[in-house]
Amino acid sequence: MVDVLCIGHVAYDVTLPLKDYPLENSKYVIDYKIEGGGGPASNAAYLLSKWGIKTSFIGLLGDDAYGKNIIEEFKNVGTDTSMVKMAKDYPTPYSTILVNIKSGTRTIINCKVPYSQLDIDQKDLEKLNPKVMLFDGHELKTSIKAIELFPNAKTILDAGSVREGTLVLGERVDYLIVSENFALSYCEMESLKNENDYEECMSKMKKLNKHGQIVVTLGERGLIYEEKGKVKSLDAYKVKAVDTTGAGDIFHGAFAYGLINNYSLIENLKLSSKTSAISVQTLGGRKSIPDKDKII
Repeated sequence: MVDVLCIGHVAYDVTLPLKDYPLENSKYVIDYKIEGGGGPASNAAYLLSKWGIKTSFIGLLGDDAYGKNIIEEFKNVGTDTSMVKMAKDYPTPYSTILVNIKSGTRTIINCKVPYSQLDIDQKDLEKLNPKVMLFDGHELKTSIKAIELFPNAKTILDAGSVREGTLVLGERVDYLIVSENFALSYCEMESLKNENDYEECMSKMKKLNKHGQIVVTLGERGLIYEEKGKVKSLDAYKVKAVDTTGAGDIFHGAFAYGLINNYSLIENLKLSSKTSAISVQTLGGRKSIPDKDKII
């Protein structure tokens, strides 16, 4: 049995810090790189385990060196990986992340070979009995099975982009937390800059999820959410970003921590925002996850 079950994408990340974004047909030399596991639900699971929460992760890896390194990382923080599938005919997804250390922005190039979706046996899933489940829209078949199997668990969707998995799960979760990119695409809007935009966005987002709590994250501009019929905003913590890799994943992992610990909505949004803000001050994805004692 676990407290949180995270289902979704996992990849091996190689972060390359650059002084400027590279020009086409040029050569650059750097003196270090950062390597390790990555992926939205995967990073959230890593944070939760690091913070002492009993967490299980379900995803698909290749039975290769990258996949084995990721499993070892999970074991080091105590994440249950008993239902991670390691396929011999599938290379572990691989991401090259170019970080502009002047602005903190990152460009991700992800290589993921098409593969059939995971279909975890129901009897194996039943053993977990989680209190909270977090999805990122990948591994849709297993995610739906988990929702149906654990109707009393609180559910979170990390919706970074509009695609089948995020749309299907977006209708069903208790907490639909979407990126600005998702919101603009789904709502067919050009910007989210003022209160009128916020009202319009939230109204349109509620057509996707009619019963749950919707949060739209806006990066360095904070986030918007609805409470008691009113659209509200929360400013981001003011920090100097050096790398935004994994910031959203870390936000969602911290939010799941808040649910397990019965935080109020605003307390949880502040916790998640603070954790994410601290993370962007350090290069790397998982490497930037702060210790719990720096947050709580």
